[in-house]
Amino acid sequence: MEARRILLVEDDPNFGAILKDYLVMNDFDVTLAKNGMEGFEKFKKDSYDLCILDVMMPYKDGYTLAREIREKNQEVPIIFLTAKTMKEDVLKGYKVGADDYLNKPFDSEVLLMKIKAIMQRKASEVKPDNSKFEFIIGKFHLNSKLRFLSYGTEEPVKLSPKECELLKMLALHENDLMPRELALTKIWRDDNYFTSRSMDVYIAKLRKYLKRDENVEILNIHGEGFRLVVKK
Repeated sequence: MEARRILLVEDDPNFGAILKDYLVMNDFDVTLAKNGMEGFEKFKKDSYDLCILDVMMPYKDGYTLAREIREKNQEVPIIFLTAKTMKEDVLKGYKVGADDYLNKPFDSEVLLMKIKAIMQRKASEVKPDNSKFEFIIGKFHLNSKLRFLSYGTEEPVKLSPKECELLKMLALHENDLMPRELALTKIWRDDNYFTSRSMDVYIAKLRKYLKRDENVEILNIHGEGFRLVVKK
């Protein structure tokens, strides 16, 4: 099987080289870039299965690089490496599309487990789902296979994989409670503070899409989960 390709963007040359060697030892094909500008140039030239980005870098920080990567590719997983532990920084990372976060210093085995978990999840996402995939949500139509959300006769919006999974799960629980833990374990594969904050960011994104229909609303059921309310 062909080695999975990782783009590693890290401005500390010693740490970058050590981490690259470790990942190569674990059968990944790793491209190392020493700053955000170089990282984006390498990203544009090749395709990668996953990106690992340091947050604090000269010329272009990890958040800016992640935004640029997301403009080109909605689906490639992104893991941030950071010395910052502030909640605001973590939220900022998820807002620009991060899949996971690791605070330095970290155990390289933990990083390896996170990479494998994300890649496993991505592999399961592309498997065909023969269950229900079309939903009418008020004036919206969701095709979860194509990830298209249409409003009336307007041009459909292409949702990101997580947006689509989350909206599909809410639609399957229409006018009923969708437990927070269920979404976190099924979509994020983990229920912790960071994944929970990440889900809140995605709920906010879905609310923006759905606000055009005043009969559709996502309610927050405090401490329990969310409810997609569709008034008939």
